[in-house]
Amino acid sequence: MRKIKKAAVIGSGIMGGGIAALLAGAGVKTLLLDIVPNDLKDEEKNDRAARNRIAKKGLDDALMSNPPLFMTWDDAARIQIGNLEDDFDKLADCDWIVEVVVENLKIKKDLLARVEKVRKPGTVVSSNTSGIPLRSMSEDLGTEFKQHFLGTHFFNPVRYMKLLEIIPGKETLADVLDFMADFGERVLGKGIVWAKDTPNFVGNRIGVHGIVKAMQLMIEEGLTIPEVDALFGQAMGRPKTAMFKTSDLVGLDTMAHVAKNTYDLVEDDEQRDAFNLPDFVGRMIDKKLLGNKTKAGFYKKEKDKDGKKVRKVIDPETLEYAEYDAVEFPCLQAAKKAKTLAEKMRAIVYGEDKGAAFAWKVVANGLIYAANRIPEISDTIVEIDNAMKWGFNFEMGPFETWDSIGVAESVKKMEADGYTVPDKVKKMLADGNEAFYRTEDGKRYFHDFASESYKPEVVSDNIIYLEALRNAGKVVKSCASASLIDLGDDVYCCEFHTRMNAINREIVEFMAEAIDYVDENGAGLVIGNQAGGMPGAFSAGGDLHYMSGLAQEGKYAEIESFLNTAQTGMQRARYAHFPIVAAPYGMTLGGGCEVCLGTADMIVAHADLYMGLVEIGVGLLPAGGGCLNLWKKFIAGIPAPVTDADLTKFFVPAFMNIAMAKYSNSAADARANGFLGPKDRVVFNRDYLIGEAKKEVLRLAECGYAPPVKKKVRVVGETAQGMINSEIHNMLQGRFISEYDAFLARRIAYVISGGDVRGNAEVEEEVILKLERDAFIDFWKEEKTRARVEHMLKTGKPLRN
Repeated sequence: MRKIKKAAVIGSGIMGGGIAALLAGAGVKTLLLDIVPNDLKDEEKNDRAARNRIAKKGLDDALMSNPPLFMTWDDAARIQIGNLEDDFDKLADCDWIVEVVVENLKIKKDLLARVEKVRKPGTVVSSNTSGIPLRSMSEDLGTEFKQHFLGTHFFNPVRYMKLLEIIPGKETLADVLDFMADFGERVLGKGIVWAKDTPNFVGNRIGVHGIVKAMQLMIEEGLTIPEVDALFGQAMGRPKTAMFKTSDLVGLDTMAHVAKNTYDLVEDDEQRDAFNLPDFVGRMIDKKLLGNKTKAGFYKKEKDKDGKKVRKVIDPETLEYAEYDAVEFPCLQAAKKAKTLAEKMRAIVYGEDKGAAFAWKVVANGLIYAANRIPEISDTIVEIDNAMKWGFNFEMGPFETWDSIGVAESVKKMEADGYTVPDKVKKMLADGNEAFYRTEDGKRYFHDFASESYKPEVVSDNIIYLEALRNAGKVVKSCASASLIDLGDDVYCCEFHTRMNAINREIVEFMAEAIDYVDENGAGLVIGNQAGGMPGAFSAGGDLHYMSGLAQEGKYAEIESFLNTAQTGMQRARYAHFPIVAAPYGMTLGGGCEVCLGTADMIVAHADLYMGLVEIGVGLLPAGGGCLNLWKKFIAGIPAPVTDADLTKFFVPAFMNIAMAKYSNSAADARANGFLGPKDRVVFNRDYLIGEAKKEVLRLAECGYAPPVKKKVRVVGETAQGMINSEIHNMLQGRFISEYDAFLARRIAYVISGGDVRGNAEVEEEVILKLERDAFIDFWKEEKTRARVEHMLKTGKPLRN
């Protein structure tokens, strides 16, 4: 039984530190090694701290990174630092050794030769190289080493980027490859793409080609940098950073290195010249305009004469920066009106303006290039599509994009425009197959060029795709905002699908219908969804637009009615006669957090969880049962015989979570802050969430599930008021909060503490729920709350007034 109890990461730079942080977060003890500094003074040569200085800096940089690479700082305790002279023999204790040293073949070969001498037989050794052939690195090593050697190419930042390319060596054992793929997917939460030992593998080969070719065409067609980014941003299913902001994020020097490395190694590539960066990019690199790392790249931020931050863009001819206007093309206006991503893409590539003509050339060229790379860099279209989705945050890969714009229609236009369409694509169309993917009985199939047939897409048994179930007709109830989907085995999933999965009246009413349906027909319920994006949104909170409209019209009775309906629904779910498991990920804020705390017997959370009751940021408080259920979560672990526990020790952190709008940086952080309890689970692979939540529902049902007994809640009562006033005074003095924050916080403390009751009293749950509703409505009547909400709706940012 192969296990990874201890791992070693050799090289403590950005990638090495990121890999070490991920391993530590997954519970793996990790040895982080780097070279001994070559500038040690004589008095430092025997000083361990000085000799470990480079590894220590790598660990410190990972700890201080933004966004955070560690799930929680406590994970750093699993990392031991050292150097490649004093601590090299410790590699003998490791089950996996990954090298992340400088991209230099001789350095890598020398290092691996040393590793071979100390590693125990069976230890897996891998390289995170992005460009050096594995066969060249391992050519002088023994057979047993080669059998356990492979490429494991992570993408930066390691914690957040889903892609892990696994590159088999010629002699790598099949069981080693299977084990590492399972470990990478199940334990580290990565999406595995099988790549071949070709230059820059899959993701960077396709991704860098697309970016550089777009730069070349931009110069040829006379477009500007902001125009290119507007065309290849969210309207085309790409990240907001589009092409040039993404390049700034990666670093122009890094991109140039990958492009040059590819050009040098792909002598037979029909588009080899597409890896030659335009001259102006080289001049930018010479001037150290490298992107975010130097605070100036294709874009940079400056302050104007009024002290306001403005973003400027570089002029490719002069390398001078200037402000720029919003981009307007008719094709972009048409895309805004389109409802689906496929319709948006079609509006852009088939438009008739200058921007559309440019977008078509970039897309057509990229699709043809991707098709020509099979079977050179991977055997299937699935690997290329997944690499672009997981490594570059595209919503669709190249072949999914091709399906969306219409394969037959686009091929006809390509040939009319003089492009050479690959014969295998034309053969697919000639055989009557008009798409690269098709769905049958809820299972997705892809067109395999080698066999000229459709094959099922292979996914883990732990993964359930809601979209596939929808396509298979498994939706049993639905409305515009939510659906109830049959997951099989008498388990159902309540899925939200509003913008950012915000909770509105329709969702609240639908959840009540879902509870009735499952009570009549099912064994249990999962509350979850699979919205895209990074980190994505399980639910970003309540529908502020709806509430704001009611408040502006003074319809406070309707707000009261809505809250009462929401709270009643939560309570019905909590005491239902079947198990409910919530499966949150990403943004689980406000009302989304309340759903998890208020309805679920158990939470199965993704590792990247941003969970919190943040309503005070808009001048409100949790009123969907959030105050009640967070307090219940905090005191749930107190054994019944302990009747004299000091509740104030529990009250202060629970209160601070709400009063300071705290939200977690990860699921581990959510557990540390009391949003997750000891019975809740954390899953590293987001694709596993629904499947794992379903397993927990079945486990609870099979164990003879009975709903919890409804009991009175022990509260702090009046004891809390004076204590919290002192805390609030200190926060005001330290200018951590405003006077209005203080006003809100005092009322929040009153609600959580159970109101005007003696300390350690027991109250009905409905007492706290009523206090929530009353405070929520009173806050809406305050001018400063309405100002906060209006500011949030306009800018997306909180106002501290």
